Amino acid sequence: MKEKTTVADIDRSRYDFRFEEDENDFLGSGLTAQIVNELSAEKNDPEWMREFRLHSLDIYNKTKMVEWGPSIDELDVDKIVTYIRQKSRMNTDWNDVPEDIKQTFENLGIPQAEQESLAGVGAQYDSELVYHNVRKEVAQSGVVYTDLESAMHDERYAEMIKSHFMKLVPPTDHKFAALHGAVWSGGSFVYVPKGVKLEIPLQSYFRLNAKGAGQFEHTLIILEEDSYLHFIEGCSAPKYYEAGLHAGCVELYVGKNAALRYSTIENWSKNMYNLNTKRALVAEGGKIEWVSGSFGSHVSYLYPMSILNGEGARAEFTGITFAGEGQNLDTGAKMIHNAPNTSSYMNTKSISKSGGISTFRSAVVVKENAVGSKSSVSCESLMLDGISRSDTVPAMDIRTKYADVGHEAKIGRISDETVFYLMSRGISEQDARAMIVRGFADNVSKELPLEYAMEMNNLIGLEMHGSIG
Repeated sequence: MKEKTTVADIDRSRYDFRFEEDENDFLGSGLTAQIVNELSAEKNDPEWMREFRLHSLDIYNKTKMVEWGPSIDELDVDKIVTYIRQKSRMNTDWNDVPEDIKQTFENLGIPQAEQESLAGVGAQYDSELVYHNVRKEVAQSGVVYTDLESAMHDERYAEMIKSHFMKLVPPTDHKFAALHGAVWSGGSFVYVPKGVKLEIPLQSYFRLNAKGAGQFEHTLIILEEDSYLHFIEGCSAPKYYEAGLHAGCVELYVGKNAALRYSTIENWSKNMYNLNTKRALVAEGGKIEWVSGSFGSHVSYLYPMSILNGEGARAEFTGITFAGEGQNLDTGAKMIHNAPNTSSYMNTKSISKSGGISTFRSAVVVKENAVGSKSSVSCESLMLDGISRSDTVPAMDIRTKYADVGHEAKIGRISDETVFYLMSRGISEQDARAMIVRGFADNVSKELPLEYAMEMNNLIGLEMHGSIG
């Protein structure tokens, strides 16, 4: 039997299934004031949001294209559908979700995960959330978990959203932040009151079904003093032969002595451009933990930023990237130390094969007043063949001599001797290489939620099958 030799041969049916879209639901491609006004009217935006969208559009038109990472010249934003009309109202009963959408999320295991291990679930399909539910006891504790647009129209939360929305990631940040500000839709709003520690995770899943479309969800999470939350985010899309775009935004506010764990698995199809922006502001004694897995997309730009704004604030970033054939994944993290005795730690693993390119960028900034602060960066890269590439691009801006900062990077290939040893024990070459890769990724995968760790191991096995021959 002839071995499969390319990633294209892999059965990705769990992710590549799709349903036909009615193009009458498409608002239109491109980015114009007319499109933005139509989108705002569709959503019945408050006036401040409509003006914010148009202001963001003006910034977008005046801002140069990003140039620091891999080329995105083949992405034509004028051909991207920026909004797809809602197919149904948002439901809190799974039985009321339209059948094709329900089947999509059932294939991805979302209802099962909700029943077994989640305190609440949100599911977005194309541009809008179609399902949102939270356990009764969670809601009774004062935790708010709903879609951002409903919250924006609720007088209990409207001012809170207005005062926080795109304050951490302003439209002036870069061109795709401005794009997001103009056409965002969907996303989640989470509020955890003072002293509430939510031990069971919340999860949002974002599914882009339509071809040639963009997804621009906005996630806003606010944790008050001495609270705790684990939030899980999953993303996927089927494969098309034309470009898709993901330019979401995540803003996290972590209060005094609060802790937030934010876990993400991004498994976009390999025609997607993933240009996402994530940022956290951490108060005194607070902690943000990022756990990130990047397995899909044609090109990715993804660098979650932690702003340590209060004394003793902490941040950790644990990430893994797998770049296969036709992928150029530019990922990393940024740590900004703005207060004394803050600490940050980055631990990343990147794997590249079949000509894939993986680049890790780290940025550590320690301000003059951040005396006694500590930061450690550790990144390891594994190349599975001679045609793949892995790069490390560290940046450090240390403005006080009273800080402890370190960086360590390792790049290597799979040892033929190790493969031979495993094969001598009756293990096939394919399985031997997959075992080595899983071992390399183990200390990252164990930080992922269980179902995502299993998914990561399955993906590694599938990808490794495509590397033989």
